[in-house]
Amino acid sequence: MKLTIGISPCPNDTFIFDAMLNGKIDTEGLTFDYRLEDVERLNTLANSGSLDISKVSYGAVHKFLHNYIILNSGGALGKGVGPLFVSKKFSEDATPPSEIGIALPGINTTAHLLFSMIYPLHNNKIFMPFELIEESIINGAVDAGVIIHENRFTYHEKGLNKIADLGDAWEKNTGLPIPLGGIVARREFDKSVLKTIDRVIGRSLDYAWAQEQPLPSFVIEHAQEMSDAVMRSHINLYVNEYSSALGLLGKSSVLKLIEASIANEEEAIKVTDFFVD
Repeated sequence: MKLTIGISPCPNDTFIFDAMLNGKIDTEGLTFDYRLEDVERLNTLANSGSLDISKVSYGAVHKFLHNYIILNSGGALGKGVGPLFVSKKFSEDATPPSEIGIALPGINTTAHLLFSMIYPLHNNKIFMPFELIEESIINGAVDAGVIIHENRFTYHEKGLNKIADLGDAWEKNTGLPIPLGGIVARREFDKSVLKTIDRVIGRSLDYAWAQEQPLPSFVIEHAQEMSDAVMRSHINLYVNEYSSALGLLGKSSVLKLIEASIANEEEAIKVTDFFVD
């Protein structure tokens, strides 16, 4: 059975999915036609139902649940992994004026949802691919921005200041890990197919952990000129026990964020089963 799958080119995704996409493990008869896209582009593809399996932002997953169901493996959740609100003009713990221009990595991203929950009055938002945000702040095109992925390891080297970690409030208020991005698959698939996909993703991650020295070429070639140290820091932060299986705590966290998403948009969900059993 051949399936289309979309993941991001970030090291956490390429690390997890390398083995299954590149023939290094038993995929139980599944083959994959993959594409690497920015997560906001993946959200757009999921909204149109274009892919069989996809990485999506948990902050937008409620929009896709009529077509997709959330898998247990392959996602990014954790504590201390929140998007960072940074600026060149404003210092740490500052309260920037609400009218300043703020770059965000896509309207449907978890980063945007968390930002809107904490800074509801800041509406001068400029959405752009995440890899352009740092430079836009540095060159003065925007006054501040929300960074994700590898940028959280390099922003201070470029003269930027952390105003806030957008995950701190979430963790303090809920006691739960922050759900950033998850893997969804077509709801129409037979449950046995969904469980097979879940198993294969888990097997791919197990292989990656067992073979992580050196990093796979699949990770390196798509990592946007990152140093080995940054790639490893990225993987160590975003790939953890919740990537292997959501578990009860992970599912509780995702459900809590879905509730916040619906409250933020006043949008109803017409399905009751969100996760593969």
